[in-house]
Amino acid sequence: MNSADFTVLLPLIVLGSTAVVVMLAIAFHRSHPLTATLTEIGLAVAFWSLWPAAAAVPRQVTPLLIVDRFALYYFGLILAATFAVVLMAYGYLERHDVRREEFYVLLVVAALGSLVLVASDHFVSFFLGLEILSVTLYALAAYLTDREIALEAGMKYLVLAAASAAFLLFGMALVYAETGTMEFPALAAQLAEGGAAHIWVLAGVAFMVTGFGFKLAVVPFHLWTPDVYQGAPAPVTAFIASVSKGAMFAILLRFFYQSGSRDLHASLLIFAIIAVASMIAGNLMALFQNNVKRILAYSSIAHLGYLLVAFEAGGPIGAAAGTFYLTAYMVTTLGAFGVIAALSSSGRDAEEIEDYRGLFWRRPVLAVVFTAMLFSLAGIPLTAGFLGKFYTVAAGASAAIWSLIFVLVVTSAIGLFYYLRVVVALYATEPAPDEAERPPLPAVPAMGGLTLAALTGVLIWLGVYPQVVLNAIRAAMSALF
Repeated sequence: MNSADFTVLLPLIVLGSTAVVVMLAIAFHRSHPLTATLTEIGLAVAFWSLWPAAAAVPRQVTPLLIVDRFALYYFGLILAATFAVVLMAYGYLERHDVRREEFYVLLVVAALGSLVLVASDHFVSFFLGLEILSVTLYALAAYLTDREIALEAGMKYLVLAAASAAFLLFGMALVYAETGTMEFPALAAQLAEGGAAHIWVLAGVAFMVTGFGFKLAVVPFHLWTPDVYQGAPAPVTAFIASVSKGAMFAILLRFFYQSGSRDLHASLLIFAIIAVASMIAGNLMALFQNNVKRILAYSSIAHLGYLLVAFEAGGPIGAAAGTFYLTAYMVTTLGAFGVIAALSSSGRDAEEIEDYRGLFWRRPVLAVVFTAMLFSLAGIPLTAGFLGKFYTVAAGASAAIWSLIFVLVVTSAIGLFYYLRVVVALYATEPAPDEAERPPLPAVPAMGGLTLAALTGVLIWLGVYPQVVLNAIRAAMSALF
């Protein structure tokens, strides 16, 4: 490996080294504060290393990885989100009588798998990154072993993720058998020469869509989502909803744009169907939920449907709109689950709507933060979610996909209802039926509170002055075209 390769791979090297250092630190001295501090230092150094890496991109490192501006943008997004999850998880884990330190090793390795996914330019690295991410998520989802629902969530995720990985791998095998290559750019050349019409290529891409669909939790591959969101610890759910889906959307863009698979009529048709089904089913099923985690789970299905509208729009405008929407969604989701983590006790997570009734009169700051996150998810002006939907609609209009835009607008209006149900509960003045039996709310850790404040600030900043982030996104998307 020469110096240029080392420089562009520095974020991955630092993150991998962090996992080893944290693991050794646990072996010599088990300390929750020390482990969390080492993890945060490693993530901060990995984030800092993006600047020297930016001076050496684009760079192809073996046929497996390509580090360009697109990869660096998503590197930064993943590292920042993981940093926030660690800060949320510290206070959350302090309330639980478990071995806390190994949680951070798993989290760092999961983030490393996400970085590999984002930089993948080859089927081998794609599958390797996906499995590094998935295997750690199995353990993270079931980390609170004293909760039966957490073990159930981990088992469901394990079984369904393994099945989806088999579909993905079989799809890769079919495409490779017909084209003779596993590199994305070389695959584009093969498809341009007429291979796209072959039945095995179409079948392979269809099987791969199944793998993508599971990780993105879109209809009809969404069945694991509400159960895993509800059963997993709140910080883990935040990680799955933000980092895992962010990395998967990045590889979706890279694969389908750089391999030429997006130009297949069958691909556009199947993603349009999935987008419509996700927007409708996600919003309608959320209407009947009283569990906040499950509401956010079904909401995430709908939001990924909105993301696919930007993907369907195509071109630099569609890719940029989708990436901005994803950025806004990650910030909002981290904030929403951060509030849930802050209010959760050792016995159970604060996941029922009744747990939030009258919260404004007991914890006004947390209620305002949660309101801002819900308003962003609903697409209310002056929030990042509003501009995300606006740019997505603009991208769809530029591609004249009016039917998808119509479904997006109508289902977004439906989504207002279940978000406002939670907001109304936050500011309700009448006591809940079991108010007298409620345990006192846990204290919000200082770092968790600062994290929520920072996420709220970013949320408003993106909704009021998004130009800086948009410029960075447009520069990153130029690497795909």
